[in-house]
Amino acid sequence: MRINFLGTCSGTEPMPGRHHTSITVEVGDRMFWFDAGEGCGHTAHVMGLDLAATEAVFISHTHMDHIGGLPHLIWTLRKLAGRVEGFGARLGGRQIPLYIPRPEVFDAVNTLLANGKGLSPAFTITARPCQDGWLYEQDGVRVRALHNLHLGPDEPFRSFSYRLEADGRGIVFSGDVKSVADFEPLIDPCDVLMMETGHHRVEEVCEYLRGSGHRFGQLVFVHHGRAILADPAGELAKARSVLGNKVHIAADRQSVMI
Repeated sequence: MRINFLGTCSGTEPMPGRHHTSITVEVGDRMFWFDAGEGCGHTAHVMGLDLAATEAVFISHTHMDHIGGLPHLIWTLRKLAGRVEGFGARLGGRQIPLYIPRPEVFDAVNTLLANGKGLSPAFTITARPCQDGWLYEQDGVRVRALHNLHLGPDEPFRSFSYRLEADGRGIVFSGDVKSVADFEPLIDPCDVLMMETGHHRVEEVCEYLRGSGHRFGQLVFVHHGRAILADPAGELAKARSVLGNKVHIAADRQSVMI
């Protein structure tokens, strides 16, 4: 599997070299998206990622820094299907599920996309609501969702964390959370734990995880808050003083194999 960090910034003002949160996980010839921050489709394409491999999209919550690039991602897929030889054929009339906590938000996206006359209809995007449990299970890949308290405890839940399993490995994406405790049931064991820092201090997260006894391989900080944006090296040193070299800080356009 390969993880691609397309955007690693939290919802700040525009930052040099950083875009809002978006991550893809490649499993064989399939690609799974987790959040769709600004410019994610453009970044994936110029990185050389195979957008025709898009299998499903999972949105943690519908704040702009997590969905601002969704309309352009879909537009880019349609544009490539109409202009790149073989791209549309590979999509092959596929129905791509979009798991989103508020499916009605996708109505606005469709309104924007309706203005794109002449774009290829080679595939369809189907919005599906999020709920706790296994949302996706197909051909050896499964994705589990668990609601978190980033937007409060009221049902229907509006914010989710995710766990992807494939090839005997597990990857966890926190989304935005009130605390690590929100998504603890997803962690054990996992190979990569991706934790947001837009609302948390890295040393506190590391201390919590060290004391929890959770089994995880690598801790990768994403959705960076101002502390990391201002001093990534200093923040990494703080984190590694607690958990050692298993901690990493993700950068835009970075890819890692697991």
